[in-house]
Amino acid sequence: MAAETEATALETKGERVKVLITGGSGFIARYFHELFSPRGVEISILDLVSPEWDIGRAGFHQGDVRDPAAVRKAMQGCDAVLNLAAAHHDFGIEHDTYYDVNERGSKVVCDAMDELNIRKACFYSTVAVYGSAPEPHHEDAPTNPTSPYGGSKLAGEKVFAAWASKGEGRTCLVIRPTVTFGPRNFANMYSLIRQIYSGKYFQVGPGTNIKSLSYVENIVAATAYLWERPGAKPFEVFNYIDKPDLTSKQIGETIYAGLDRRPPGFAVPMWLAMLGGLPFDIVIALTGKNLPISTARIKKLFSTQTKFEADKVAAAGFKAAIPLAEGIKRMTQWYAREGKDQRPVWHTPPAKVGGALVATDKAGGA
Repeated sequence: MAAETEATALETKGERVKVLITGGSGFIARYFHELFSPRGVEISILDLVSPEWDIGRAGFHQGDVRDPAAVRKAMQGCDAVLNLAAAHHDFGIEHDTYYDVNERGSKVVCDAMDELNIRKACFYSTVAVYGSAPEPHHEDAPTNPTSPYGGSKLAGEKVFAAWASKGEGRTCLVIRPTVTFGPRNFANMYSLIRQIYSGKYFQVGPGTNIKSLSYVENIVAATAYLWERPGAKPFEVFNYIDKPDLTSKQIGETIYAGLDRRPPGFAVPMWLAMLGGLPFDIVIALTGKNLPISTARIKKLFSTQTKFEADKVAAAGFKAAIPLAEGIKRMTQWYAREGKDQRPVWHTPPAKVGGALVATDKAGGA
């Protein structure tokens, strides 16, 4: 199905539906807002920060997903919950904070749904739950997370699985996205586009390692389709990856094409690139700053393979409307048009409820 037909999934019952989106001021949440609102779906937003766009008739509730009172208030009158709230950045978050937000926050949400008799949920997890488990990474493959982010998201999945297992009409859809990108996103793909745009990018090594990606409009459409399709099980897990996969070299070449530029005709040897990254490692160790270059980032982009499978979502009948290369082109053109002039910040969740948010420059990391 194309995105245009999938988008109607939540309003075909002949009644007005209201959805709580936790983490509703974030990048992916904005695309859900743009998908649902024109079709009459009411939205309630719970987030630590206010949205940076016009939310129209949606209700905004400033609060923490770990705060039961804030969650209950935002959930009043809702028919379903889309739980996007997460501690997810790979820099500047303590181990216990990941679990406090991603696991305990999930428990707070589930308890509030029970109190308010809400029986429909969707939880955004991550392919990081597979960690060091060997390929292929299908939904039924072993999980072996190697980061507190992956471990805490897997713990969050278990919270929702326990909630759904209580029956009485409870259903939960779990989405495990890979790296998700698109216009208005300022994470890894943004940094790569910025480096290529500024002329500071060089291909390192052969670039044959696969980097599975998810284009934001596609994953949002897939979620809507899966969430409301007939015959859904009480608890189901789906990876989301746009296929076919691209290698790191192909991703770079696609960005160059989006900028109407020719890629360099040479590649820097891996050993030389790693040697050049060592001074940045020293600065990071001494200052604690999140620099865009390090030996770890070089290895992650140019030699580490992050390949995941999406056979299950295809078997469910979903067909992405936007090819992966087109998605990269759209983000590249957005960057050249306006993204390059923006410097938003990360809002890192506080260690405890009620603590101060930590704001850092998004453009400083990769």
